Formats: sequence, C-alpha cells, structure tokens
Amino acid sequence: MTGPEPEPQRPLLRVVRGNATPEEVAALVAVVAALGSAAPEPPRRRASEWSAHHRKTRVTLPHGPGGWRSSALPR
Repeated sequence: MTGPEPEPQRPLLRVVRGNATPEEVAALVAVVAALGSAAPEPPRRRASEWSAHHRKTRVTLPHGPGGWRSSALPR
C-alpha cells in the first residue's frame, strides 16, 4: 500500500495581468529571491563596561572645611 499522494505545488508567483516577458519574470523572481535570502545581521558587540558613559561622570567632591577628609569615604 502506498501513502497518500502529495498535493501539487502551487506556483510561487503568478502573472495576473499583462503579458510579462520571460526576462521580466526572471527579474521579478531574482528580486523576490534576494529579499527572502538575506543573511541575518551579525550580533552587535556590546561596548566594554570601561567605556560606558556613566563611568565617565563623577560626583562632585565635598567642599568646605574637612572636605578632603570626607572625599576618601565610600558613598
């Protein structure tokens, strides 16, 4: 016993109006094929944490008497 017959494949493109020349159909198929076969974009490299913008900014140092002493304390 053989399996069920496969369904006939439907055409990928069909010209509905006009008389397209074989060259026009070939150009259309080439464009559609190029759109479908685009390679995925490579993943972007993350910037190093050392070059992150938030690391470039610093808090202002304390002012006034004793400021030099409190500048070494952790925040």
